[in-house]
Amino acid sequence: MSGDRPATDRTADEGAGAETAGAVPEGPDDGVAVTADPPKRRSGRNLPIAVGVGLGLGALVLLSLYYVKELFLAVMIVFLLLGLRELAGAFKTRDIRVPMLPLGVGLVAAPVAAYTWGPEALVASLALIVLTVLVWRMADGPADGYVRDVTAAVFVTGYLILMGGIVALLMAPDDGHHRIVIFISVTVASDIGGFFAGTFFGRHKLAPTISPKKTWEGVTGSALACMLVGAWLMWWLLHDGAWWHGVLIGAAAVVTATVGDLIESMLKRDLGIKDMGSLLPEHGGVMDRLDSLLAAAPVVWLLLELFTPSS
Repeated sequence: MSGDRPATDRTADEGAGAETAGAVPEGPDDGVAVTADPPKRRSGRNLPIAVGVGLGLGALVLLSLYYVKELFLAVMIVFLLLGLRELAGAFKTRDIRVPMLPLGVGLVAAPVAAYTWGPEALVASLALIVLTVLVWRMADGPADGYVRDVTAAVFVTGYLILMGGIVALLMAPDDGHHRIVIFISVTVASDIGGFFAGTFFGRHKLAPTISPKKTWEGVTGSALACMLVGAWLMWWLLHDGAWWHGVLIGAAAVVTATVGDLIESMLKRDLGIKDMGSLLPEHGGVMDRLDSLLAAAPVVWLLLELFTPSS
């Protein structure tokens, strides 16, 4: 028909995606007002909702940390449990079944043990969790999938439970609330700096086969944001902290946070899913927000212990 565009034009429009978000389609002037969808950034996300959710999560973290520090431990455990549920659901798409009860109990016990008794207790907890899941899965008998399922369970132990325990170690010292703020802030700065730099200046793909939206320009924005935020917070919050400590922590955090994002992207591509969940509007699932935090936690803890020892 004369009013139709060629298929190639329609495909190009669909590929533009974010650039056409919110546009009002042309049509006959029939006097009926057409209301456009709420405008979105070129990333395709509804930015006001995304920012609102992010601010809400930030307020929850700060209130729990600075009111009663142990409340943050409880909040973190709740989010980790939600992440465990998302991971288990994602694994089920490939018929991988992880033993939820021992993993859930271990996910609560390991951070509490780390916070109360230190790194030795965390190591012991992780060893017990691994042994428990190996035995627990035996109850199903020598059926196919034992190695597959326990391997996934050990992965969850290292990826989710270990990292949660390390965050608990960050929080344990008297100034632990400040250490947590530094850790979360530099990691979030990586996401924010990368988002805006990638959206407005992104041209050169970082890892197109893993995460097509990531660009070298975005990573540069992440690095600048991380180092600036790290320098400021180390100087401001920690008594023995120096601005250059924060620059080094920020530089390390941007590498690990970016790697964490790529790891999550690899998991989702291998499992054939877009997001780990949909609990957080315009953010995806809990694991879609925790990925960079989980990867950055060990290096931030190690560097903070090196620069400003907690004991």
